[in-house]
Amino acid sequence: METLQPDDPRELGSYRLLRRLGAGGMGRVYLARSPGGRTVAVKVVRPDLAADADFRARFRHEAEIAKAVSGRFTAPVVDADPEASLPWLATSYVLGPDLTDVVAAHGALPERTVHALAAGLAAALQEVHAAGLVHRDLKPSNVLLAADGPRVIDFGIARAVDGSRMTQTGVVVGSPGYMSPEQAQGKDVGTAGDVFSLGAVLAFAATGRGAFGDGASSHAALLYQIVHGEPDLTGVPQSLLGLVRACLTKDPAQRPAPAQIVSALAPGGVEHVLTDWLPSAVASTIATHAAGILDLEAPDPAPAGASFGPAPTMTSGSAATANPAPAYGSNPGGGSAPAYGSHPGGGSAPAYGSAPTPGYGHQPGGPAAPAGPAHGGPGTPLPGTVRLGEPDTGDTGPSRRRVLGLALGAAAGVAAVGGGAAWWLGRDGDDSASPTDAAGRGGSAEPAAETFTTPPPGVAPQPLWHKATVEDSTSTGVPLLTHDGLLLISGDPLVAYDVRTGKARWSKKDACRPGEPLLFHGGKVFLADGDYDGVLVALDVTSGEEVWRSRLGKSVTVESAIAIDDKHVYVTANDFGESRSATQYRTAVAAISHTTGTKVWLQKRDWGTKDYDVQGNVSGRYLVYADSNENLTVRDTATGAQLWSKKIGDDWSWQPTIANGLVFLPGDELTAVDADTGDTRWTLSPNGRGGFGNPSVIDGVLYVSDDDDGVWAVNVKTGKRTWLSDDLDVQGPETFLRAGTSLYGATGSLDGGIVALEAGTGKVRWVYDDNKGNGEPWQMALAGNRLMVTHGPEIYALPAV
Repeated sequence: METLQPDDPRELGSYRLLRRLGAGGMGRVYLARSPGGRTVAVKVVRPDLAADADFRARFRHEAEIAKAVSGRFTAPVVDADPEASLPWLATSYVLGPDLTDVVAAHGALPERTVHALAAGLAAALQEVHAAGLVHRDLKPSNVLLAADGPRVIDFGIARAVDGSRMTQTGVVVGSPGYMSPEQAQGKDVGTAGDVFSLGAVLAFAATGRGAFGDGASSHAALLYQIVHGEPDLTGVPQSLLGLVRACLTKDPAQRPAPAQIVSALAPGGVEHVLTDWLPSAVASTIATHAAGILDLEAPDPAPAGASFGPAPTMTSGSAATANPAPAYGSNPGGGSAPAYGSHPGGGSAPAYGSAPTPGYGHQPGGPAAPAGPAHGGPGTPLPGTVRLGEPDTGDTGPSRRRVLGLALGAAAGVAAVGGGAAWWLGRDGDDSASPTDAAGRGGSAEPAAETFTTPPPGVAPQPLWHKATVEDSTSTGVPLLTHDGLLLISGDPLVAYDVRTGKARWSKKDACRPGEPLLFHGGKVFLADGDYDGVLVALDVTSGEEVWRSRLGKSVTVESAIAIDDKHVYVTANDFGESRSATQYRTAVAAISHTTGTKVWLQKRDWGTKDYDVQGNVSGRYLVYADSNENLTVRDTATGAQLWSKKIGDDWSWQPTIANGLVFLPGDELTAVDADTGDTRWTLSPNGRGGFGNPSVIDGVLYVSDDDDGVWAVNVKTGKRTWLSDDLDVQGPETFLRAGTSLYGATGSLDGGIVALEAGTGKVRWVYDDNKGNGEPWQMALAGNRLMVTHGPEIYALPAV
């Protein structure tokens, strides 16, 4: 930033000029202030452009369109005078450095900051595109980092500056290293071109270098790499790698839309991911810079002959002559990487549509403006933030000292916590259980309907909410139960969480044994009692209140609930008979009416199947269960009569899968046996791959992982493979769910997370991992269009998209 020179105007329209900010392809840029105290950046057009009638027409048109961009993450054009002797336009001024200077001073940005940056920039592109503009020159120096979010500047005006050259053969408009392949080849550029530039900007932010080369590379080499080469994405965090790759796809039609990116990275709203988004060192510097900017006074009146009348002589490459006071690591002349067609050490040359490339505090731009229709909701400033970009009423308003104090309060707050752990998952404690009344009830669920946008390939949706429960308060090996907007997780206390908010709706201590399966039917949840009284308990799922408890007899105790159908709850039990001995007892299985709690039948199990550990399932007339003595047993659900029982090998710890009259057994081969007889109906060989894990059957298709982390889709009737997905970089899923065209898999405890595949082809869409590394398996359940997920004590609500 430099002091005004004798040939500089002191006023433009109603704006008093304060300092020089730089010079670029269109002309000079000044810091100015309105009568009402609004700080703006004013661009003044070069005399040669001002004398061009065609340019004036383009400038007038583009300025009017740019005024329509009034979004949360852009620096809006607030005023312009295309008819002045030297046309000018004013944009809101952003208190923040550009991305180039931040990376130069601090290196690559943290992963959480790049996540927030990606969401904010995608939202900015939504705003720009909704106004009918294509930015065409999105690059790090055109991205400003403010305390409450990023801002995109210089949208649209490049088309006015270079409109006469844009149709000439062989002319390329933009900045090398950040333009799209179609732009580098001089072809028509649409909104997808901005998405390519976004990917390049994110790669730079995440790694500290250009994806296609650095400033030492020639322009020709950079353009060749963009058109023909592959980007170097080494160092891009895994969680962002898929997104950046998708943005940098050569084919414009294959790139994600900005709306898809926003939905994937910020399903709960962009404001949420921008909480404390900047590293503390950057936030602290913004606070310091704010003090200097907001307290600037206008210089003394200009000498005679220097007022804005006769046009000052201005050339596009003119460098400042005053001694600059560089801020935030900038160097005299701008500090940002030169734009395509510019020369080092000064402003941009007039060719190629380069926007000015000044350093920290030099950029035209501005903080939050009210959200436009393309953004998901109104922007919410940080507490105490003054929006310098608000419409100027002409009133003198509060003193600049007052404004300064408010702005510093907000920025200092960011500096104090900017390096903390608050990020897009939300803070631990933000979604803690709400206070309950004496009966243990909580608030009601939010009734609003929801829609979620499918994220681009490779990009996992971010949680709508997250909470961390107390260690060991939940059991991680038991499937989750969801019903009517509630999520229940086996543990003590037994808690019902609202799937919309994560708040506790009710909580009940001593109701559930650790690891006890939860079964649901007809508005009731069924489980073996937590007091080890040997009874089956039915609880009202909406309140947690007990409906009934069932005892099988004086000498028979319920051990565990294992399966449920439309009529009965099936339980394992211990029959002590007359001895009442802890060692002399017979195991049993029983059916209990889930309407009345009365016993329907009780059958003693074979002596060889005596064991506490049982996994069960039911389908039609078949109750099937496996025990830790490695037996598989099938019974008739109406009478409890045993149809058959057989040894199943070394591994029993799986939930039996039964469908279409077949029971499916994992192992070295996948085997389907007849539920009536136990006879083998078909087998499937892994064809040299490792053996099969526990299968799931959904809508007539069997899904199963093999020991080499491949996922198979198999025809249930024939045992023929439909597809094999071998592209996972994580452990193969152990359980599966399907919603629409998406197949979701939850992996075990070693290396994985939640996997999303295309159900029809097996193509990997994304993998979500919280990087907690707690050694616990993942569990999941569907609740409408939300995917409820647990990983040890962590609970997440993901959009099912």
